[in-house]
Amino acid sequence: MKYRAILLFGAPGAGKGTQGKILGQIPNFIHFSCGDAFRNLRVDTQLGRVFMAYASNGRLVPDEPTIELWTRSVEGMIATGRFNPEADTLLLDGIPRNPRQAEIMRELLDVKAILNLFCPVMDKLVIRLQRRAFKENRLDDANIETIRNRLETYRRETRAVLECYPEALIHQIDSTQEPLLVLKDILKVVTDLPKPAISDGGTTFSGAHLIRP
Repeated sequence: MKYRAILLFGAPGAGKGTQGKILGQIPNFIHFSCGDAFRNLRVDTQLGRVFMAYASNGRLVPDEPTIELWTRSVEGMIATGRFNPEADTLLLDGIPRNPRQAEIMRELLDVKAILNLFCPVMDKLVIRLQRRAFKENRLDDANIETIRNRLETYRRETRAVLECYPEALIHQIDSTQEPLLVLKDILKVVTDLPKPAISDGGTTFSGAHLIRP
């Protein structure tokens, strides 16, 4: 089966992680941050070494280890009961990061919406990333050159992901607003999405309605 998903999209520093963590507290929404998953790897593992080699100078981790990490993580969440594919929606933050990843994951995801957190002034993102680096001790945001490399990588490689999906799925969210107002705009989109149908024997439940086959 395909995993029901909402993509949190935007440049580094746009607020994907902040909004994803908030939405992930809502029942049946599971936030997955690809960046956090890589940062939580031990540096003495193969994937951990790959992440450090690329992230330390602002480059994206290659597609194969990225998809491998995501697949392992989702399978682990299913095995431990943290994610129920029949009832839950994945909030994907930081994946897919380029058109090739979007193509690879096409058979794995049922994308219901893309929340594009846009920021027309890149200098604001630089300031946010610098502030976050000191607050969270994030080595991948530690210096201005790395930050500018990450933003250029996003412009050159990641932004094209939007072209891989129908325009009707893409919702523009102004990330320069206060976080509470960003959340308000996101919730307007999310609450209008159709609820997943949950099968229970011969009866299918969809939201508060019963649909009998």
